[in-house]
Amino acid sequence: MLTVAEAISRLLDSVLPIRETERVSLSAANGRVLATTQYSTVTVPDTDNSAMDGYAFRFADVKGTDTVLTVRQRIPAGRQGVKLGKSEAARIFTGAPLPEGADTVIRQEWCSTEGDKLKFLRFPEKGDSVRLAGEEVKKGEPVLYAGTRLRAQHLGVAASVGLTGLPVVRKPKVALLVTGDELLMPGNPLLPGKIYNSNYYVLRALLEDFGCMVTDGKTVPDNLHATCSALASAADSHDLILTSGGVSVGEEDHVKTAIEREGKLHFWKIAVKPGKPLVYGEIGKASPGKKGVPVIGLPGNPVSGFVTFLLFVRPYILRMQGVQDVEMKSVQVRAANSHDRPDERREFLRARLNGEGEAELFGNQGSGVLSSIVWGDGLIDNPPGRTIKAGDRVKFIPFSEFFGR
Repeated sequence: MLTVAEAISRLLDSVLPIRETERVSLSAANGRVLATTQYSTVTVPDTDNSAMDGYAFRFADVKGTDTVLTVRQRIPAGRQGVKLGKSEAARIFTGAPLPEGADTVIRQEWCSTEGDKLKFLRFPEKGDSVRLAGEEVKKGEPVLYAGTRLRAQHLGVAASVGLTGLPVVRKPKVALLVTGDELLMPGNPLLPGKIYNSNYYVLRALLEDFGCMVTDGKTVPDNLHATCSALASAADSHDLILTSGGVSVGEEDHVKTAIEREGKLHFWKIAVKPGKPLVYGEIGKASPGKKGVPVIGLPGNPVSGFVTFLLFVRPYILRMQGVQDVEMKSVQVRAANSHDRPDERREFLRARLNGEGEAELFGNQGSGVLSSIVWGDGLIDNPPGRTIKAGDRVKFIPFSEFFGR
C-alpha cells in the first residue's frame, strides 16, 4: 500500500492543469482561482489622509500641550480642504485628505475646543494618525497573484484598486458516479435492504465547494458492464471522473476492473484509515501527447468518502485550477480523551475542539457513522500504531483549514 504522502505526491505529479480561462465580474469571482497576476491601477491611498476623527495641523506649529491653534475649516471624507495658514488646524474626519501643510492629526479624544480654539490634552508625535499616500499599494504594483483562490478579502482588494472583473481558470468539469444496487435517492420509499444515497449529496457539495462544475451523477448498478459503460461515457466531456463505492475486493466491486479495461490503473490501496481502497487511474487509451481522463474512485462508506475527498481529491482539483499551496496544515493541541485501538495505517480521527482548546475524539470512529463529521470540526492526524491518552499532544486539522484554501 502507498503511504498518504506517496499517494498525494503521485496524484499531484500527474495533474494536467486547466489552461482555459474566462473573465468574470467581481461579484461572480468568489471561490474561483485567479488565472493571471493583477496589478493596481491606482495608488492607495492616493493622498495623505486621516486615520482618525480629530484635527489636522502642522507639527512645527505645536511647541507643547499649552499650544493653542485656530480651527479654520472642516473636512469630511470625500472633500478637499484648503491650505493651512500658520498656527491653524482643520477639523477632519476618518478618510478625509489632509489639507496642504498638515502632517499630523490628533484624535478628538486627545484634545478640546472652545469656539475655534484647539487645545492639546496630550502632546502628539509628528505623523500621528496619518495614512500616507501609497502606504498600502502604489500604482503598477502587484495586488493579487495567479493561483489565488479568491475570497472576500481578495475581492475587496481588487475593488479598492479599481478592478471591475478578474480572469479566472475555467471550472473543472467533473462527472460524479455513485455505484451500488442498494442505493435509493431520498423521496423514494425505503425498501428492505436499501439505503438512501447520501454520498451523492456529500460529494457533489464538496466538488462545488472547490470550484467544480458537476454533472449530475447517476447511480451505477453493481455490474461490470454498466460500470465500464458509465466510465467510458463520462470520459467524453469531463476533466475528471469521481466515483463512490465499488473499489474494494468484493464480488460486487467493479470500479478497479473497469478502469483496467477502459484505461489504465495507476494505484490502488492507501495505508490510511478510513479509506484504504482508494483507486486512481485514467479512462481512455492514451496517445502520444495526450492522456486519458483521470478517474479517482473513493470508498463507499460515507465517512471514508468524505475524509478521502479532503485528503486526496481536494488537492488534486485545486492543483488542476492552478493553486500551488494545497498542503494540509495542522495545529498541535492536547487530546481530551483516549484512543486505545491504534491501526497499522495512518488514521484520521473525527474530533472537535472543546472549551479548553483540547481535541475531543468522537466515540464511534466507524467509517459509516456520517453524524461524526457533523459533530466534529476537524480530524486528528494520528501516525500508524499510536495510541492516544488524554493529555497527549496530537496534530489536529480543522475542517476550516481544508475549506479555507
